[in-house]
Amino acid sequence: MKSQATKVIAAATDGACSGNPGPGGWGILMRFEDGTVEELGGFEPNTTNNRMELKAALVMYQKLKNLPRMPNLKIRTDSKYLIDGLHKWIVNWKNKNWKTSSGKAVLNQDLWKALDKARLNDVYLEYVKGHSGDPDNERVDQIAVSFSKRIDIQLKNKNTSSDLNYDQKTTKQESDLSNIIASQKLHKLLSRLEIASHFAKNGYCLKLIELADLIDEPIALLKEKKTTWQWRNWFIEPLDNDLWRLREETNTESTIEENYCD
Repeated sequence: MKSQATKVIAAATDGACSGNPGPGGWGILMRFEDGTVEELGGFEPNTTNNRMELKAALVMYQKLKNLPRMPNLKIRTDSKYLIDGLHKWIVNWKNKNWKTSSGKAVLNQDLWKALDKARLNDVYLEYVKGHSGDPDNERVDQIAVSFSKRIDIQLKNKNTSSDLNYDQKTTKQESDLSNIIASQKLHKLLSRLEIASHFAKNGYCLKLIELADLIDEPIALLKEKKTTWQWRNWFIEPLDNDLWRLREETNTESTIEENYCD
């Protein structure tokens, strides 16, 4: 068994949700200086993507609290909602008795309050763009999605040796990443994300059947959507004549926290 004195040298978290709200999952990954890796994941039957992002970070803080770690350790996440909420908005929320700048009750208060208590002063959140080829971000996304869809996935634990050297790009790391990118499922996802980005940037509209095909969701579920909602990095707005429009996520409290997270 590996020594518990081994320091954590890298960490990553992610959350996923099918339907938003819908079944959700979260995943975390920690790398240790002896080369080992520990991964955890969890499932909730009815939740949101943002709640799963917060849940993953909360579990990570709780795990790191009792572990030796490198100075100024960073938790890598692709959630700007998590980063801005914990680093910027939470101070004002607490000063205003957990109200937003517009006077509305802060969403996901239970998790924000738990995160505020669990956060560690020497551990920082670091943004990494999702699906950009970062190995740890890809892995925790895979864990979160697998748990959200109840797909079996083998997790690494502290007793499992890892050949991956975090400080050095090894042949195995490049091979693992190539296998991930080369998978048919990821190719389809990347293609859909590229199309979504193209439509959002150019302001193009989609019919309901086209939207359902793009985001891989049932038409019946989409018909229930009456207001703007979030899918990955885009907000989807209903228009007249059964048309829908995608627009890029903006980094403001009012759009991310108040209107689109739950």
